[in-house]
Amino acid sequence: MRTDTNDSALTRAIAESQTQDPTARRILDAALEQFTLLGLRRSSVDDVAKRAGVSRVTVFRRFQTKDNLVMATLLREHGRFFQRLDAAVAALPTMEERVVEGFVVALRHTRAHPLFGGLLRLEPEVVLPYMTVRGGSTLSATVAYLTGHLRRAQQAEGRPDEDPRPVAELMVRVAVSFLLNPASCIEMEDEEQAREFARRYLAPLLDA
Repeated sequence: MRTDTNDSALTRAIAESQTQDPTARRILDAALEQFTLLGLRRSSVDDVAKRAGVSRVTVFRRFQTKDNLVMATLLREHGRFFQRLDAAVAALPTMEERVVEGFVVALRHTRAHPLFGGLLRLEPEVVLPYMTVRGGSTLSATVAYLTGHLRRAQQAEGRPDEDPRPVAELMVRVAVSFLLNPASCIEMEDEEQAREFARRYLAPLLDA
C-alpha cells in the first residue's frame, strides 16, 4: 500500500514512535491524550504542541505532518498492544491455541482501547484511512509481528523452510475486517463465538 505522505518522512515518523528521545516521547504522549479526548478531526498540531509543552516547530521538526504524527502515535500503541498480546498467549502450549486466543484478545483490546476503539466509534470516517489506504505501515507491522511467531512455531516443528507471511497477512486482514465492519452472522462481541470462529476457520490455516 502507498501512503499520502512522503516515504522518508513516514519512515522517520515510525522511528520516532519507537524512540527513547524524551521530547519525542512527550509529543507522542500528548498526541495520544489529545486524539483520545477530542478525536483526530478536532485536533491540530498546535493543540498537541501546547499539551506537550513544546513549540509547533519542534513537533514539525520531528514529524513533518499531522498525518505522520497520527501514524507514529498509532504505531506506538500497536507496539504496546503486541506486548500485551504476547503476555496473554505466552503460556498457551500450541500455536493453534495462541492463534485462537490471540484473535479474541486482539478484538477485545482494540474495541476497548481509548484511542483505537474510541476513534472507530466516534470518527470512523476519519480513522478508516489510517487502517486501510494509509494503513500500510500498521498492517506491515502487524503482519511482521505474527509472521515472527508463526516462523518460530514452524522451526520448533521442523518446518523452517515454509513462508508463513501469506498466512499471517490473511489472518490479520480477517481480524481488521471484523473490526471495521462488525456486522456479521457471527457475534464477535461474544468471545466464545469469536473463539469458535478462530478455532474453526483461522487455526486450520496453519496447515494450509
